[in-house]
Amino acid sequence: MDLYSGYINRLIAELSVLPGIGNKTAQRLAFHIINMKKESVEKLAGAMVEARNNVKYCNECFTLTDSDLCPVCANPARNHKQIMVVENTRDMTAYEKTCKYEGVYHVLHGAINPSLGIGPNDIRLAELLKRLQHDAEEVIIATNSSIEGETTAMYISKLIKPSGIRVTRIASGVPVGGELEYIDEVTLTRALDARVEL
Repeated sequence: MDLYSGYINRLIAELSVLPGIGNKTAQRLAFHIINMKKESVEKLAGAMVEARNNVKYCNECFTLTDSDLCPVCANPARNHKQIMVVENTRDMTAYEKTCKYEGVYHVLHGAINPSLGIGPNDIRLAELLKRLQHDAEEVIIATNSSIEGETTAMYISKLIKPSGIRVTRIASGVPVGGELEYIDEVTLTRALDARVEL
């Protein structure tokens, strides 16, 4: 038996498909939205639609942005010869929060995972190799410390090493199986400072 009307049920159903949102949280959010001022709901809905319609990939590093270049790639003060390779935009954001890294990034949008059918051609490796033809000095591999992250790191290292570009991997301090977006800034800074040659 449905407890709520069709509109409320539909809103709960739509909210519950979001990652990390179960049915109870979806209900709380739905009732919060219903009780918001109409103008606030319209602003929220408009922000979602505008973000979905206007956010795209940076032409250089492939993070999410609403410009051709993201703020990091567009910043001439950053060291464009040092590229940190991360799995996703959230990992990039985690390192930016440390305020210690002065290079640029490359976002793979995934990791090699044969069990899910994700191979090297399914992530942004070709774009990374193309970038490395333009005066790169170091590639810091900051993929997650999972089996998939380690596999991706080793694959990238084997591709890049013959070119003579320095390849490093973030050091331990990041727990095995840990996701970068959930790790504190101090741990991330230590991992960056203690990175090792591959």
